[in-house]
Amino acid sequence: MSENLDKSHINEAGKSKSNESEKSLGGAVECSDEALQKKIKSDASNPQRVQRPHSSPPQFVTVEELLETAKGVTNMALAHEIAVNRDFQIKPVELPEDSLEKKVKEIVHKAFWDCLSCQLSEDPPTYDHAIKLVGEIKETLLSFLLPGHTRLRNQITEVLDLDLIKQEAENGALDISKLAEFIIGMMGTLCAPVRDEEVEKLKDIKEIVPLFRAIFSVLDLMKVDMANFAVTSIRPHLMQQSVEYERKKFQELLEKQPNSLDFVTQWLEEASDELMAQKYKHALPAGGGAAGSGDAPMLSPVAVQNYAYLKLLKWDHLHRPFPETVLMDHPRFQELQLQLEQLTILGAVLLVTFNMAAPGISRQANAAEKLKMIVKILLTDMHLPSFHLEDALTTIGEKVCLEVSSCLSLCGSSPFSTDKETALKGQILAVASPDDPIRRIMESRILTFLETYLASGHQKPLPSVPGGLGPVQKELEEIAVKFIRLVNYNKMVFCPYYDVILSKILHRS
Repeated sequence: MSENLDKSHINEAGKSKSNESEKSLGGAVECSDEALQKKIKSDASNPQRVQRPHSSPPQFVTVEELLETAKGVTNMALAHEIAVNRDFQIKPVELPEDSLEKKVKEIVHKAFWDCLSCQLSEDPPTYDHAIKLVGEIKETLLSFLLPGHTRLRNQITEVLDLDLIKQEAENGALDISKLAEFIIGMMGTLCAPVRDEEVEKLKDIKEIVPLFRAIFSVLDLMKVDMANFAVTSIRPHLMQQSVEYERKKFQELLEKQPNSLDFVTQWLEEASDELMAQKYKHALPAGGGAAGSGDAPMLSPVAVQNYAYLKLLKWDHLHRPFPETVLMDHPRFQELQLQLEQLTILGAVLLVTFNMAAPGISRQANAAEKLKMIVKILLTDMHLPSFHLEDALTTIGEKVCLEVSSCLSLCGSSPFSTDKETALKGQILAVASPDDPIRRIMESRILTFLETYLASGHQKPLPSVPGGLGPVQKELEEIAVKFIRLVNYNKMVFCPYYDVILSKILHRS
């Protein structure tokens, strides 16, 4: 739906987002900005930072320049998040329960609503605060409208005419309950379906002060909904502009910090050296002698880049700084790395089970799927510090053997012997070691699949899954799509920088 909106529709939605949801946007960016600042601090304190080669003398910058740079990084991070994360959503800001800011906010709000209650309790009632609230509600409702909502705009303007309301209040003819009824009805017309229940509950509140408090609470949620609608609406248009925008912002950052490509250079140099070593190894003659100078392998910039991205899936995040151009996607690459490690363990356990214990089980869809689900569940918390892989694999061995025995019994096959159970449990437990041959084979095949997909281009269908990965094909393809999306977007943004660096690396003497 959002892709077919006209330009005026997009502009109005964007205006609503900027005018009415600034706080929500700030809350959405706050986490990513804080994470980025922590990343910068951690890199600054990292001992490897001292070893960074300096491409130019250090420069001193003013506080104003630092603030402007921080603003640029924040804007770039937000644009990147919207472009890359299809599930990106703005969420209401929730202050910590015991924070000073929340306590102050509660005190101020209570004082305001107490004042409103006192005014309405006077004889005759005073409506100064109430009219101000109606004015705020009117502006909020108008901000939700699109250019084509002429009739609704006229209704809101006519019924919530503040001058007329003031006159009615002065003459003792104001019916505040009737105004509230109109406001609730208009909210029900303009809200997203997910807010229907909250709006409906407003009709059950009879006291004016609690009703107004509830109305503003629901309006705040509607502002967030509108901001998310605007984000969805502008995403197709943002994708067209975000590449140039991010590149421009990074260039501005690079001009203020000329050393901002040092880690990228090291990353690409390592990828080039490792890939060249592999090429030379495969280029050696059968006798093992040195290859002739005419047989020296050549590396393409694309191949080096692809190999470099694969290295990010095996990155030592505790001891190595992440390359600057992929820093905003650092958490995503970490998550992909954890998912691939879990998938490697899962695939290795299933391969051992199907090959050694009961090959016939792998051809029974229900049994194979049940086994996979059991192992996946027991590996769910693999990313937690408290998780112990050896303990989990011991439990997995027990569960797998029970399931295999049960399946063989139902199929009328020979029972699973004690010796086979012991051997299977031992092989499953051995997968805990990174040097386990089965685990290394699975890891190698997974990386080969990703490398093949990268080399084939993202517009082509997924390549065939290597042997042994059939049971985890669905999970592997889901990870591959996420990985390729990140890589291709990063390439589009930073390709000019990579080309310059690789031209020097690949043509050095």
